[in-house]
Amino acid sequence: MRIVRLANFVSPRSGGLRTALRHLGEGYRQAGHEPILIVPGRRYSDELTAQGRVITLPGHHLPKTGGYRVLTSRRRLDRLLDELAPDRLEVSDRSTLRWTGHWARERGVGSMMVSHESLAGLLGVWGMPYRDALADRLNRRTAESFDQIVCTTAFAAAEFRRLGVPNLVEIPLGVNLRQFHPSRRDPALRDKYARPDELLVVYCSRLSADKRPELAVDTLAALRAAKAPAVLVLAGDGSRRTALAYRAARLPVRFAGHITERDDVAALLASADVAVAPGPVETFGLAALEALACGTPVVVNDASALPEVVGEAGVAVPGTPEEFAAGVRKLMERPEHERRAAARARAELFGWPQAVEGFLRAHGARPAWQPAMVARQSSRAVLRPEVPVFEGR
Repeated sequence: MRIVRLANFVSPRSGGLRTALRHLGEGYRQAGHEPILIVPGRRYSDELTAQGRVITLPGHHLPKTGGYRVLTSRRRLDRLLDELAPDRLEVSDRSTLRWTGHWARERGVGSMMVSHESLAGLLGVWGMPYRDALADRLNRRTAESFDQIVCTTAFAAAEFRRLGVPNLVEIPLGVNLRQFHPSRRDPALRDKYARPDELLVVYCSRLSADKRPELAVDTLAALRAAKAPAVLVLAGDGSRRTALAYRAARLPVRFAGHITERDDVAALLASADVAVAPGPVETFGLAALEALACGTPVVVNDASALPEVVGEAGVAVPGTPEEFAAGVRKLMERPEHERRAAARARAELFGWPQAVEGFLRAHGARPAWQPAMVARQSSRAVLRPEVPVFEGR
């Protein structure tokens, strides 16, 4: 079937949403379906790629967001959707694109909204008053507009579940287990950033307020104050870059910038001793999962969804420098072979074939393969993997 996918806020170079869209599209194609992705960009383009047909429409640039753009011409998008005549509509933006749910319903097209974030959490980061009430109102409208609401963790699903939304589906995303692998460890790369007696800590994400990169810098300061010989590599770029440079002026912080090649990202993650994911509103955290796949344990913010993703392969702590530094020390107390093996084993529970299987089931389609780990559907219409990661939540 033809699955037309719409997305806003897609990073022009990298990012979790961009990665997820690519892998899902590739999986849809391999399963014999026709995926078409529509995203905003600087100019119009239409090309065939490994993830299917990708159509770029001119979008409005959002300042201080690292290059994000949004589709603003509703008339043009409406006309394009009519031309494409999808069998299913998959939308990854529940703010500016929510109207497409009504478009699909009027034409008898099955629709899916993928919730990649906690709306209440984001409203909190932005300092919005009465955030829970506002999030509830917007989430209820979203659930009424689409046939399916897909969340990637129990954390993200909670704000829909408390509303009693009947069309909620929970499907974990995945990680490229071949590309992100412990074998990517590079002694020469490690020597570039740290001496043999130093602890190499890596933060790999956007340098934006919602990711809280300043907490990674302050964690390093806390480690150094406790006489731990640690250094920090910030891999990523964003609006907080200049402020972070001032904050880290007297600390051994290396700014790696945006790393274009994913193999190079894998090498950096595999060469680190520990990764940190301080963002409080992460709803899946592909970067943290990629670190685990490389055999590198992760310290995560316990206010996010990441505790249910990293499990015992990482440490979840409150979002303070002292707690993050304590989490780093706790992980380093484990024997290296043990902590690296646990990290890799955890990541192996999250493959992209399982994620594609779950999304296709939600679309009412069956893939061309039968993966080893299949999803099950409960009486509450929630798809979950047969792993302990989501149990008890």
